[in-house]
Amino acid sequence: MDNRPIGIFDSGFGGISVLAAAVRLLPHEQFIYFGDNLHAPYGSLPEETIMAYTRSAIHFLTNSGCKAIVIACNTATSVAAAALRRELKLPIIAMEPALKPASMIAGDGLVLVLATEVTLKLPKFQHLMESYGKNAVPIPAPKLVPAVEAGIIDGPAMRAMLSAYLSPYLDRPVKAVVLGCTHFVFLKKALRSLLKQDILLIDGNEGTAKQLKKRLEQENLRSGAAPLPVWQRVAFHTAGEDADTLARMKAMLSMALDQLCD
Repeated sequence: MDNRPIGIFDSGFGGISVLAAAVRLLPHEQFIYFGDNLHAPYGSLPEETIMAYTRSAIHFLTNSGCKAIVIACNTATSVAAAALRRELKLPIIAMEPALKPASMIAGDGLVLVLATEVTLKLPKFQHLMESYGKNAVPIPAPKLVPAVEAGIIDGPAMRAMLSAYLSPYLDRPVKAVVLGCTHFVFLKKALRSLLKQDILLIDGNEGTAKQLKKRLEQENLRSGAAPLPVWQRVAFHTAGEDADTLARMKAMLSMALDQLCD
């Protein structure tokens, strides 16, 4: 048994949706969440810059005593996960757009993949497309992450942005929209207002949480502590430790937990 915390990292607020899934699945575990809001969004930055920022964040979490790391960011995963796994001995669980489960949905229709520009252009996603990309349409959506970071997750402005990205494809049958960035999970309400009810919204959060649980069990790292309320098990940090940002992180975790219960 190992009572050290689990570190979860994202470029900003998006990974809080992954944190919510992990907190719910692993009630005995402690978590440290680090959001690099100072440098968000990562989606259109040069790869070497993303690598440097990701290394800095992971260094913070390992220095904080974390026993495992979740890179709750599709962009940072694409750029940095493989190198970090070579360099570090602790388990590193990473994200990828949930194209595989979307490809297994029965029926005909397009699978629209909303993601950042960097995620879509790197080899990791190209390999996914080769294996599971039949009828998949990658859609780079560079405006969405800055909007979520600014607190715009619904309303006319967000719906107009989503419509601009998706409407060119909605005159054809669509069976699913893959949320290929953890920030986009917070846009489900706005997306539901635009999409037909039979179009599924798919994200990788639950699968990532399950993979985290599996790795902890495999390496005998599960906590032996008694289960505690969520707010006694999560510590938030952000680049700059801005008080307003930290308060908003807590509010977004509440929102994400409520979504899981819907």
